[in-house]
This record gives sequence, C-alpha cells and structure tokens, in this order.
Amino acid sequence: MSRFLKDNAFEVVITPAIVEEVMQVLNYPKLKKRVRGHVAPDLWFEDILALTHVVDDRTPPDVSKNPGDDKYLAAAREGLATFVVTDEPGFLALHEYDRVRIVTPEIFLEELNGPAGAVTT
Repeated sequence: MSRFLKDNAFEVVITPAIVEEVMQVLNYPKLKKRVRGHVAPDLWFEDILALTHVVDDRTPPDVSKNPGDDKYLAAAREGLATFVVTDEPGFLALHEYDRVRIVTPEIFLEELNGPAGAVTT
C-alpha cells in the first residue's frame, strides 16, 4: 500500500472524526501487544496522515446498518472519492452510495493493478 501512496496511485480521504477513531483503536492494549517491538502504531499512522487529504467532517448520511460507518461515506462524498475500502460485511452489503463504490481491499488492489495501472474517477 505504501508503494501506491508514494506513487500517487490513489488518495486517502480522511476527516478529523476518522483520525480520532483510528487513534483510539491504535491505543487498544490488544493491538499494542500484537505490534510491540515492530512499529509504534501512532507513528505509523502519522506517516500515513502526511499522505492523506483531510476534509471537513460533515453530517453523515443515515444509510448503513452500523451508524459508525456512515462517517466514511460522508468523508468519501466530501473528498470526491471513488471507493470506500472495508472488510466489514454489513458495510460491503451497501455496494455503492452516491457513486462511491464500497469494496474489499482485494477488489481495490485489483482495480489499482488493472490494465490502466491506476484508479480513475
């Protein structure tokens, strides 16, 4: 993934609310225990943040089964994203929202590695 980010094959869109959620998850003791000694999760995320497009938090739509997922759709819409990438079955069940495709990481990577070599909007 870092290769694609550095090559500008795609742009990560994120909001302050998503940053806050990710930072909370990265501080879960269970996660810290798993990655101990490999990389500091918060420092890894700071590197990713440097490569992202931060957009304003907007009122999320009320469309997914898990209301916590709706902020990702709002970020995608605000950042004019083409994809939301997830492995959550309930979120994937939406398939698409407001011209934003909701796909698995595997499908997204297939799109990146497609004939054109990049995702188009």
